[in-house]
Amino acid sequence: MELQISSKNMELSTEVRSYIERKLGKLSHYLPNIVDSKVEVFEEKTKAPQQRFVVQLTVNGNGILLRSQERGADLFTAIDKVAAVINRQIERYKGKLHDKRRGKKGNPPARSGLNEETETTKPSRRVVKVKRFTIKPMSVDEAIDQMELLGHDFFLFFNDDTEELNLLYRRKDDNYGIIEPKLD
Repeated sequence: MELQISSKNMELSTEVRSYIERKLGKLSHYLPNIVDSKVEVFEEKTKAPQQRFVVQLTVNGNGILLRSQERGADLFTAIDKVAAVINRQIERYKGKLHDKRRGKKGNPPARSGLNEETETTKPSRRVVKVKRFTIKPMSVDEAIDQMELLGHDFFLFFNDDTEELNLLYRRKDDNYGIIEPKLD
């Protein structure tokens, strides 16, 4: 497993780099098909000191993508938090694989307390971020698992049954919906 460490707005000491490697370098022991991991560390100027340091971790495996972002008052706390979250995600993924092999279908976790934000109307909207990622063909069940692992409400994937791009989304009744493209 290759561990890429980068930083923004700050310099990382060798002590911090070795701590990251020690904490996150053993992820491949828990999930052997990890290809690479990217750690981004940056410092934000915030009023809340407990939110000052941000650590983002993206783990790329063969067909899985796990991502975690945590904040902390100091860098070591943020690294510990992100390691704990990614370990929970790996355990959940491995549990789903184990259940799938045994023929069990897990119920999706119940969503509690949706944060509804009122959106103020803005005169002009613009794209502020573009994200690119590789898409591998997968079944609908694999796409649901991947979406749950990422913690997103939607997931774009290449459906290997229909050989088209599909958008999987979570409905308000905690079921799933798929949007299939249709050209006029």
